[in-house]
Amino acid sequence: MATKILLNGGNLTSSLLQKIATERTKVEFAIAPASRERMQRSRDFVYEIVRGRKVVYGINTGFGALSDKHIPRKDLEKLQYNLIRSHCTGVGRPFDPSVVRAIMVVRANCLVSGHSGVAPELVDLYLQFVNKGVAPIVPEKGSVGASGDLAPLAHIALALIGEGEVIYRGKQMAASKALKSVLHARPAKLGPKDGLALINGTAVMTAIGALALEDAKMLARAFDIAGAMTVEGTKGTDRAFSEEISRVRPQEGQLLVAQNLRRLMEGSQVRASHLHCGKVQDSYSLRCIPQVHGAVRQTITHTDRVLAIELNSVTDNPLIFPETKEVISGGNFHGEPVALALDYLTMGVAELCSISERRVEKMMNASFSNLPSFLTKKGGLHSGLMMAHVTHAALTSENKVLAHPASVDSIPTSTDKEDHVSMGVSAARKLSEVIENAKHCLAIEFLANTQALEFLHPTKSSPVLESVYRLIRKRVPAIGDDRVFAKDLQSIYQMINSGEIVAAAESVIGPLA
Repeated sequence: MATKILLNGGNLTSSLLQKIATERTKVEFAIAPASRERMQRSRDFVYEIVRGRKVVYGINTGFGALSDKHIPRKDLEKLQYNLIRSHCTGVGRPFDPSVVRAIMVVRANCLVSGHSGVAPELVDLYLQFVNKGVAPIVPEKGSVGASGDLAPLAHIALALIGEGEVIYRGKQMAASKALKSVLHARPAKLGPKDGLALINGTAVMTAIGALALEDAKMLARAFDIAGAMTVEGTKGTDRAFSEEISRVRPQEGQLLVAQNLRRLMEGSQVRASHLHCGKVQDSYSLRCIPQVHGAVRQTITHTDRVLAIELNSVTDNPLIFPETKEVISGGNFHGEPVALALDYLTMGVAELCSISERRVEKMMNASFSNLPSFLTKKGGLHSGLMMAHVTHAALTSENKVLAHPASVDSIPTSTDKEDHVSMGVSAARKLSEVIENAKHCLAIEFLANTQALEFLHPTKSSPVLESVYRLIRKRVPAIGDDRVFAKDLQSIYQMINSGEIVAAAESVIGPLA
């Protein structure tokens, strides 16, 4: 049975959004009663303006650089349809339906706050699309992140008026057909300001960012597990993770990661077996895991704070304040806070891959690890994980390109009226790509460090890491002769993506920080 959520403009979280988008939780949305009342008051005020003679941007004017054009009352409905159709200029591959679903929930949550002047019935229809799993086809490219995510949101709005194409149960169909046969509804009838309210806001960059953020939270813990397992596989020391070291440099992320590493490695027979070896210090990629992974934790924390606000904010223009009888034009549609945060998080996730690549190299390098070169006993005849490391290097290098911030760019549009923009959707799309690369990089490190542990048997790692090792071995056998490692990497990727690897560790020691 579906959980019913009453959207009120203030109760959306990135965690809930991910569950909705991935359908891990079956949810049905509706407008909270108090929110419906606020929306109706705002809507009534819009019609009060229409009945009067006052010229108000977005209600009876053109848009953007055409805002000085007064539109007669008889053309106000046509104005809104023209706006949606003309703004459907997106290009490129379509967003995945799960992403479109998330975007629509974010946009609806903005509209129900009651400051957009939109008809409540229009949002009801919007939520019907979400509830029934009908996803408009939305091209990925075309937004500069101010005035909001106009082009992609226009493609969504187009489906509401019965035009364009949608995806339903994996099949493409006309929006008009989906409205009739799936939703049993008529196309939306747009009134004053409806079209503008549907397309003006930061819902696209915010939704994509929120989904990536939840992945980043999971990946941060998974990279801690991988790092600990690599330290074990190369017979590194956990002394560098001592609480005393982090306490005299109390960066919050460093403290958390060092604690995770100590818990992950506690009770290791491998560690006990080389307590008195001649090694003095490990390489930075092992010794500095708390400092690097910890710094990434802080990019996650900052992005979490920004998106928690943005998910429950009103980001269109102009805004309606019926209590004071005001319509105020401003710039809440500008995506700069989101764009900067997503660029910051992109750099953080890219760094997780960068230090992981160095750890993988250490396992390949017999002169450092005292393990067989490329983790194969039959080097020469067999190449082992030589190319797996190369793939990691390729992904890590690609991430460095993608980590160049989108938000530092701006290009004027609309005859220079919209003269500074955020590029927030570009930042969000790059972050998603880096997240995807990171999952594959992590899979390569797990393929390597589980194999490294094979050469240390029968000595065992810690109970936690052995639990992760056993999980991986259920689907990925130890490496003897060369084989098609892409299949192994895909199996581990799936375990990462599903959260199984983190769950295996946490089933032994409880939640990781």
